[in-house]
Amino acid sequence: SGVSGAELCGAVLQRLRAAVHYTAGCLCQGVAEDKGVLFSKQTVAAISEITFRQCGMSAWHAKRSTITSEDVKLLARRSNSLLKYITQKSEELASSNMEQKEKKKKSSATKGRRSEENEAPVTESEDSNMA
Repeated sequence: SGVSGAELCGAVLQRLRAAVHYTAGCLCQGVAEDKGVLFSKQTVAAISEITFRQCGMSAWHAKRSTITSEDVKLLARRSNSLLKYITQKSEELASSNMEQKEKKKKSSATKGRRSEENEAPVTESEDSNMA
């Protein structure tokens, strides 16, 4: 009745593969719009599959389970245009992540002040009753 480890591992790999395929498709679409070219579905599938395998081999070689943007840049180092594009997208992503973190900090700080304002002040007599 339970899910085996192999089934779970296979499901996780399929989700990762799908995520890589989606991301490759988005990147190809962006490049297509910038350069005025078209990518066939087979080309996008080939790019995503090669990327997935390369990331897997990189993780295996480095004995890690997490692939960073620096790992991807390392794989793309032989193609100056690809490296430049990946670096640009990585910087955009990092900038976007920083903006989101700042928004979260501001909203949590605002929520914290609101909850402090809503709390009733404790008088000295109430405080001494708790002792």
